Amino acid sequence: MGQGFLQIGLTLCIVIAITSVFGRYIARVFQGERTVLDSLMNPIERGIYVLAGVRRNDNMTGWQYARAILYSNLVMGIVVYLLIFFQRFLPWNPNGLGAPTWDTLLHTTISFVTNTDQQHYSGETTLSYFSQVAALGFVMFTSAATGLAVGIAFIRGLTGKKLGNFYVDLTRAITRVLLPISVIGAIALLILGVPQTLAQTLVVKNLEGGTQYIARGPVASFEMIKMLGENGGGFFGVNSAHPFENPNGASNLIEMIAMISIPAALIYTYGVFANNIKQAWLLFWMVFVIFVVLVGVTATAELQGNPLINATLGIEHPNLEGKEVRFGWAQTALWAVMTTATMSGAVNGMHDSLMPQGIFSTLFNLFLQIIWGGQGTGIAYLLIYVILTVFLTGLMVGRTPEFLGRKIEKREIILASIVLLVHPIAILIPSAIALAYPISLAGITNPGFHGISQVVYEYASAAANNGSGLAGIANTQPAPTALWWNLSCLFPLLAGRYIPIIAILLLADSMSRKQTVPETPGTLRTDSLLFTCVTAGVTLILGVLTFFPVLALGPIAEGFKLASGS
Repeated sequence: MGQGFLQIGLTLCIVIAITSVFGRYIARVFQGERTVLDSLMNPIERGIYVLAGVRRNDNMTGWQYARAILYSNLVMGIVVYLLIFFQRFLPWNPNGLGAPTWDTLLHTTISFVTNTDQQHYSGETTLSYFSQVAALGFVMFTSAATGLAVGIAFIRGLTGKKLGNFYVDLTRAITRVLLPISVIGAIALLILGVPQTLAQTLVVKNLEGGTQYIARGPVASFEMIKMLGENGGGFFGVNSAHPFENPNGASNLIEMIAMISIPAALIYTYGVFANNIKQAWLLFWMVFVIFVVLVGVTATAELQGNPLINATLGIEHPNLEGKEVRFGWAQTALWAVMTTATMSGAVNGMHDSLMPQGIFSTLFNLFLQIIWGGQGTGIAYLLIYVILTVFLTGLMVGRTPEFLGRKIEKREIILASIVLLVHPIAILIPSAIALAYPISLAGITNPGFHGISQVVYEYASAAANNGSGLAGIANTQPAPTALWWNLSCLFPLLAGRYIPIIAILLLADSMSRKQTVPETPGTLRTDSLLFTCVTAGVTLILGVLTFFPVLALGPIAEGFKLASGS
């Protein structure tokens, strides 16, 4: 027991240690200051700008920034769809795989372009190496960079700066952050045993004289951007539980640190832009404390195990169902909470086998989206909760709310409300429809409270751009219900990604145009412990009030049922 919690503690200490260093580096990159990569990347970036016809100093408005995202993502989606559709005729396809069904292909394309990577297929039996690398690997970089660019543009707007240029931010996010770290990380994973090859599936004879097919491929490079970019889509069907994606404890640690590094660092990056490191650390510790509580709840439940099984055996035994023994209950619990907190969606164990407390924690993360939140969008959601808290506290004392020296007025509150209201709409309406019609219920393998969690989790994962799943749903081809799940998930995928991004950029644009209001003795300080605690309370209350009925019908009810011994 002690060793498991020690592993969790050491991992979190590493996260704390790298946050300020990485956060300051990201700030330097997007403030145009000198970095160690300038001599290598400056010529490459200039060439990209010339070929694309981009002027580095051309700042965009909120609408222009949003349109650039929509147009570029549309083009990327078409390219990805065509590459996978014609994979039979393209190189690096030693197993001769054809195109998946049209609905699976459409769902896969939109899922990866939106940085969700929700997979209704098994990668090793569906996609060629070329499709995995040139199609999915390509949008793993661009979708992650898009989210990072949005987060930076939002921070700029809140701090009174122009939003910048999307194409410049996209390029710098890839060349200065994602690509260099991915190269180093891929080499480290390769050393630790993750394969990187274009050879076809290995056919061997096992000890019983049967034939075994061992899938492999260019996994190391795919795996690192999957984790760093919070993409989460696995090269293999079982994701990071597969020994070729995550062979040992060292690779597990590297992948977890990669998963959380950018979301955590962006809070510090905000502090650098706002010239208020104190507030950044207060927000960091607020998120960190909530995160640690959820990890503790989940890990403790997994350590205590299933009470029904323990009562039958007469011993206290951890819940090891659905877990890789090389990671155990502690690292699986930490990963499950972290992957849903950061919106990565990668898994090193089966979430369907978590105790109800773990399912509660993972669903709660998907509902809240700020612990630590998606790639770039997480810091935006967090600051929107801060803005709402400023607005509410301002109403309480009868003052016009101000944040970072700028007044928060009707337009900003409407846009912030849109960001927060889209999420429950994209989750609850599809979930209600799915639970009401037999075509979807036929694909649910678990009846009762757990089945409700499975359905809600599927749509929450799509709307939060997370991509993980509780499993137990027949959403893979050629199951007849796969068509329903592929198409019904498109609405939360698209709405959960692009509507908030547009509202975020318009809000940032509005704040950037406001005149600075002089600070007075009555100005509300947002860099105090009291205000941070109020922000935490507002965040938790809004999240709980919105989704409590779903949580009560799912993991909470399941937990009471287990506790009662039924």
